[in-house]
Amino acid sequence: MELRHLRYFITVAEELHFGRSATRLHMAQPPLSQQIRALEDELGARLFLRTSRSVRLTPAGQAYLDEARAVLARVDEAGRQARRIHQGEAGELTVGYMVPVMDAVLCRALAVFRAQRPGVGLRLRELPTGTQLEELRAGRLDLGFIRLVAAAGSGLQGQNLEGLTTRVVAREPYVLAVPEGHRLAGFPCVPLDEVALEPLILFARASMPALHEAVLQALRAGGAEPRIAQEAPGKHASLALVAAGLGVCLVPASAGCWQRQGVVLRPVTPGLPMVEMAAAWRGDQTHPAALALAALAAGQCGPA
Repeated sequence: MELRHLRYFITVAEELHFGRSATRLHMAQPPLSQQIRALEDELGARLFLRTSRSVRLTPAGQAYLDEARAVLARVDEAGRQARRIHQGEAGELTVGYMVPVMDAVLCRALAVFRAQRPGVGLRLRELPTGTQLEELRAGRLDLGFIRLVAAAGSGLQGQNLEGLTTRVVAREPYVLAVPEGHRLAGFPCVPLDEVALEPLILFARASMPALHEAVLQALRAGGAEPRIAQEAPGKHASLALVAAGLGVCLVPASAGCWQRQGVVLRPVTPGLPMVEMAAAWRGDQTHPAALALAALAAGQCGPA
């Protein structure tokens, strides 16, 4: 049985006339009659009572009509849904992100995306870059927003991006977070050699080893060996430790949107790697909504 047999049957059931039904279906009457008889033989049930003057549905035919209409309605809806997904207007996206990307560009991109594509469901997962790369390759993420680790002038380091496509969505400098009243709070721009003299709150080396080393090398350029006082899992924890007076930390400039009480942010002199963030997806990604969100995030990026 094919879907066309259901359409033939429904048309005859609505017209109760084989001639008019054939005209409506743009086919000859004899083949239509043959198709209906074949359908009845396959079902093992009479669907129509035929006389020389009339065509009527049998009780079995009436029951079959209700089900046939429901089946075609579901098929039609499945087609519409497939077209909406193909056009990026429906379906579901699982998106990984890091907080710096969310603060810098993704929060604004998501607001535009929701307004433009309300039919797309979003499942957001906060994950470190390394985990996002693994989840992308395993097909458990459709799109990731990651940190690209680059030391000044050296290009990408320490990240395996094989099989993935990336698009930079934001670039911003580091700024220094110090407690209110700290000696460096009065500097309009803090020299890196001054930063190196302070107890430093830094992310764990294991989380981003290349970036960890790039930051320390930049601080060593002034001649002092940086002293790591505390390790923190993220910038929110780092800023809390700064507010508690346990040290200073370097955070992306977009951290200023949080306005942490007891913390002052100051620019620093050049030498640190830029905070570079990117959308990432599998090279075979074809979901238009995923690519649209990546493009929106890139469009939110201001001057570096």
